[in-house]
Amino acid sequence: MSIEVGRVCVKTAGREAGRKCVVVKVIDRNFVLVTGPKELTGVRRRKSNVKHLIPLPIKLDVREDADDREVIEALKQTKLYDELLGEKEKQKSKPEKES
Repeated sequence: MSIEVGRVCVKTAGREAGRKCVVVKVIDRNFVLVTGPKELTGVRRRKSNVKHLIPLPIKLDVREDADDREVIEALKQTKLYDELLGEKEKQKSKPEKES
């Protein structure tokens, strides 16, 4: 599998490690622009090193530089959308640490 526009990936490094994201633009052979979108997965739109992404077999039909609304609409066409909503609810229900 290659890293291409519309490819769903899992981030492996940084504060968003373990979260799913969608490639919206290939910058060069080392970097891509990804988005979660933030309100769905917690991954904000940012440049990411391809070495820090694991591509999944899911590819969305989105245009290059698609905005978050278009990505959400494309995700709604897949089973992954319901899975992401479930993960979002789990994150909300976790009790916050007391200091």
